[in-house]
Amino acid sequence: FVSSLFLGVGKTTLIQKVTQALKSSGIPIDGFYTEEVREGGRRTGFDVVTLSGKRGPLSRVSSESSTSRREYRVGQYVVDLVSFEQLVLPMLRNVNHGSDAEKKICVIDEIGKMELFSQAFIQAVRQTLTGSGTVVLGTIPIPKGKPLDLVEEIRSRKDVKVFSVS
Repeated sequence: FVSSLFLGVGKTTLIQKVTQALKSSGIPIDGFYTEEVREGGRRTGFDVVTLSGKRGPLSRVSSESSTSRREYRVGQYVVDLVSFEQLVLPMLRNVNHGSDAEKKICVIDEIGKMELFSQAFIQAVRQTLTGSGTVVLGTIPIPKGKPLDLVEEIRSRKDVKVFSVS
């Protein structure tokens, strides 16, 4: 797992370069990464992009402070949990149900506050980490404030190596 205290230091870029190198070596790889969405030079949200080329919204800036319906928020961003789960969960289930004979790599960029609103995602990540035939290449945040349970669980696993980038 790749970890950093700061946004914009290149965790996703690093993951993308490693992914390209692994793909060109013919290694079976699947997963997703998150990408900034910008309009007029301003960040307006994040998209989820699967390695198979599907894309959908993870979050968008919300100008409203509406709490009339159940919203999942991180700062100024409202998380689109339905879109996130529709893209990511089938891919993780596919990785988890492959044969153990074939070593696979699963990219999970990232396991952070927005993604962790999904209980189904938490369960799928745990299942992926315990799958004997899967190596996970992922990103996690360095805790600022209240630690995120799954992130700390991952960080403390004996079979996990964390690389900090700055």
